[in-house]
Amino acid sequence: MLRIHFTEVDLARLRVSAEPDPMWEVLSTLHRLQSRGGRWQFAAWHRKVRADLDAAGLSRSVRTMLFPLYPLGPYLPDFLTPPESEGGTAAAFDAILRLPGRQIHTELRLLDRVSPVPAWARRLDQDAERRDFTELIRRYHAVAVAPFTERATCGIVAHRALLARALLNRGVEGLLSSLGPRFRWHPPVLEVDYRTDRDLHLRGRGIRIVPTYFSWGTPVALADAGLPPVLSYPLTHPALPEDALPAENVPLGALLGCTRARVLRCVADGPTTGELAQLAGISLSAASRHASVLRDAGLTTSRQIGPTVLHTLTPLGAALLRQTRGAEHESGAAPRDLP
Repeated sequence: MLRIHFTEVDLARLRVSAEPDPMWEVLSTLHRLQSRGGRWQFAAWHRKVRADLDAAGLSRSVRTMLFPLYPLGPYLPDFLTPPESEGGTAAAFDAILRLPGRQIHTELRLLDRVSPVPAWARRLDQDAERRDFTELIRRYHAVAVAPFTERATCGIVAHRALLARALLNRGVEGLLSSLGPRFRWHPPVLEVDYRTDRDLHLRGRGIRIVPTYFSWGTPVALADAGLPPVLSYPLTHPALPEDALPAENVPLGALLGCTRARVLRCVADGPTTGELAQLAGISLSAASRHASVLRDAGLTTSRQIGPTVLHTLTPLGAALLRQTRGAEHESGAAPRDLP
C-alpha cells in the first residue's frame, strides 16, 4: 500500500492533468503489450498497434530495447516519465537528454536489481546513445500513442468532469474520495493500492494526479521521493471491450447545424442538462432533445450522478467538433440550422 501524507498546503496544491501525459501513456501502452491485463478492453488498439509496429519495422526494437527498460516489475526508472512530459513529447525528450549521466546510471542500477538491464542500456549515460533511445521512443509514440490521443483525451475530460463535480459539491476531500476504488481517503492520508508498501510525505509540494488512459491495474508513483510528486492511475474502463476505432469519412452531415453544433461545443465542457441549456441558450427540453440525438449518434455519452445527468464527448464527437470548427473557419460562417 502507498500512503500519501497531505498537509493543508498540499490539498491546495493538488492538480489533475487535463490531457494525456505522453510519457506515462508510452509506459502504459508498453505494459499493455507485455501483459494480458486490459487485453479485452483494448482489443482493437492491440490489433492495430501490433500490425502498425510491424509495418514500421519497430517490433524487434520495441521487444529488445523498450521492454527491458519498461518492465512489469516493482521498479521503473523515473527518468522515463519526467515532469516536463506534461508539456508534450518534445519537452519530455529535452528533459531526458539534459539529465546528468550519473542520474541515468543510478536509476539503471536500481532497475538491474529487480530486472536485468541489457548491456547497451548501460551506455545511456552517454549523450549519443540517449539521443538514439529517445528517437526510438518518439517513433514508438507516433505509432502506439499519438493516433489514439483524441480517444484518451475524451476519457480524461469525462473523468475530470466527474472530479470537478465532486470538488464543487464536497471540496478537495470529495475529489480525493472520488478517484476510484483503488483509493481511500482517511484525512490527512490518501491510501492507494500499490505494488509495495511505502509512505510518501508531500511536505507542501503538492502532487500532480495523472489519469492515464492505457494504464491497467494499480497506480504508479515516482520511486524517488525527492522528485516533484506525481501519481499516475488508470481510468475506469467499461467491462465490455472498446468499440471499434471510428472509420474515416463517417456520414455526419445530417448533424451539422448551428444549434446542434453549439450544443456539441458546450458538451465539451462536461455540463449537466440544465447547464447545457444555459450555455447553449436553449430551453431545458431542447437541450435534452439535442443531447439525446447526439448520444444516439455516438457523439456524446451521458452519466447519471445523483439527480443530474452529466454529458461528455466521445472520440467521434470530438472529431466532429474539430471538423465543424474547421468548416466554420474556412467558410467564415456557421452552418444553417437544422429544420
